[in-house]
Amino acid sequence: MPNRLGDETSPYLLQHADNPVDWWPWSPGAFEEARRRDVPVLLSVGYSSCHWCHVMAHESFEDEATAAYLNEHFVPVKVDREERPDVDAVYMEAVQAATGQGGWPMTVFLNADGEPFYFGTYFPPEPRHGMASFRQVLEGVTAAWRDRREEVGEVAAKITRDLAGRAAVHGGEGLPGEDELSQALLGLTRDYDERYGGFAGAPKFPPSMVLEFLLRHYARTGARGALDMAAGTCEAMARGGLYDQLGGGFARYSVDREWIVPHFEKMLYDNALLCRVYAHLWRADGSPLARRIALETADFLVRELRTAEGGFASALDADSHDPAGEHGEGAFYVWTPAQLTEALGEADGRRAAEIYGVTEEGTFERGASVLRLPGEDDPALRARLFEARERRPRPERDDKVVAAWNGLAIAALAETGAFFDRPDLVERATEAADLLVRVHLGDGARLTRTSKDGVAGHNAGVLEDYADVAEGFIALAGVTGEGVWLDFAGVLLDLVLDLFTGENGTLFDTAHDAERLIRRPQDPTDNATPAGWTAAAGALLSYAAHTGSEPHRAAAERALGVVKALGPRVPRFAGWGLAVAEALLDGPREIAVVGLEGDPAARALHRTALIATAPGAVVASGEPDGDEFPLLKGRPLVNGEAAAYVCRGFTCRTPTTDPAELASELAGAPEGG
Repeated sequence: MPNRLGDETSPYLLQHADNPVDWWPWSPGAFEEARRRDVPVLLSVGYSSCHWCHVMAHESFEDEATAAYLNEHFVPVKVDREERPDVDAVYMEAVQAATGQGGWPMTVFLNADGEPFYFGTYFPPEPRHGMASFRQVLEGVTAAWRDRREEVGEVAAKITRDLAGRAAVHGGEGLPGEDELSQALLGLTRDYDERYGGFAGAPKFPPSMVLEFLLRHYARTGARGALDMAAGTCEAMARGGLYDQLGGGFARYSVDREWIVPHFEKMLYDNALLCRVYAHLWRADGSPLARRIALETADFLVRELRTAEGGFASALDADSHDPAGEHGEGAFYVWTPAQLTEALGEADGRRAAEIYGVTEEGTFERGASVLRLPGEDDPALRARLFEARERRPRPERDDKVVAAWNGLAIAALAETGAFFDRPDLVERATEAADLLVRVHLGDGARLTRTSKDGVAGHNAGVLEDYADVAEGFIALAGVTGEGVWLDFAGVLLDLVLDLFTGENGTLFDTAHDAERLIRRPQDPTDNATPAGWTAAAGALLSYAAHTGSEPHRAAAERALGVVKALGPRVPRFAGWGLAVAEALLDGPREIAVVGLEGDPAARALHRTALIATAPGAVVASGEPDGDEFPLLKGRPLVNGEAAAYVCRGFTCRTPTTDPAELASELAGAPEGG
């Protein structure tokens, strides 16, 4: 008998629609049912490309006996963490506080008021490695609920008080300056893995936001060590198993220190962020490898994640069927020497094994190897292998469109297309932006978090949605010269000021009028994506540079107060905030390029402005004294020629008609003013 998930739009929830577990979606009705039956709620949180979520589903949620026990003693509630990041954040905070660790699947037991009293992540079907079985946990919770209800209530009340009673994070006093950024750089230098790149040990996640900070710090100060850490990490990731050597794109993380074996799911947010990082690395040092990886990652996004409606899907699963029909993690991506020979012939198979590090012993499971590229590539061989792999069963795709992650993709594709003369990528970015406006922006310009098949979901956008979409729209405006995208960004950022901002510049992850949970989520630290808090600060700062709006700049500065405290202490988790602080210290620069439509000289100046490394610089281009952007007002041609105007901190330089002079003016530390 189908459960209540059949009408949901989340691919993750739909994966569980045929479970014998009588799942409810997160809703008031589920908690009313728990109160009516006087049973606890079992909250299970995961996402569609989560390997261990699938494992627990197969072992426990598809098991008739386990499901029967669950249905009798609990109200089971299933949540897609990507649709409801607020629910995930609140209960993950409780899990981490209680157990010292967290992860997915997340398993939490609640009372009918949503108060948690017992926690865990993955539970096996049988006791193993010191872990209780899932059935033992269920029976233990049932016994406690039946026999020690007063104790359960006290635990739930205490946990809820502890969470709700935590003081709201203060924006901090003052702005992050040279001292804080230098201390952050020192902390990163201590954590840097000189041998393998990246920071700290296994597992290793791509440190996208930290890399942006390092590149901006190098651009502003000339600190070569910052560039070396960024370039070293980028090369190690690109040559390792984290990167798909055949099809482009990055996996979620490496299970080892050396970037050899990844956790194979491919997320939109990782690839959008890393596409932009590699494009910015090329902008900093001209690396051919960085250029190739940026373009291949952009092509991966378009080829494998673009939806029929023009948006970008959330993820590709880690699991698939191997050529023999066995289902397992990484099956689509790994190779044995015999499989290389079968695809390429004996001689080319041996050569491919040498190029990509495929051995008889293997680097993964059952003698298979993850492809790496320690030396020079062979593009022709790679193309043949890619064609052979295309005949394998593909991993499943989570087709929901998440607003925030599409904002990240828009920024990445727009800039990569502009840097490398790929107008098709700019077109794909524009189409995704169109989808967000058409489908995700509702009455009053409130953002919807997700859509699927062109239909908006039911969940309200959170701070990261508003911030990352605004960031994407501002980048798209700079690349295309279409000021309407800046206007849309302004609408979203006005809502950030109205709906998400607390006292002293603090920012909350949910709007003032959002569903009330046991705690209003608020986190200024980066996770897999930039913190909504600092992403908003960056977009507010850019918008203020474009428009001269003092309220938006003041809000950005208040929000950055938290980076003054966090940056020196936990720089690995404050990368985007540090990157925004670099932009603030640099101005950011305001660049207006004026010229007649179709003028090659104007195009040359515009591209020069876009590939300049000045941290957080904003670019407006259009007709002289045009009304497309505020920065174009009062900016005429110079002696009848296209010209670029550069301002910083209420001071403007003499306009130039020479791209080389403009490039020189925007390179390195600013001169006075």
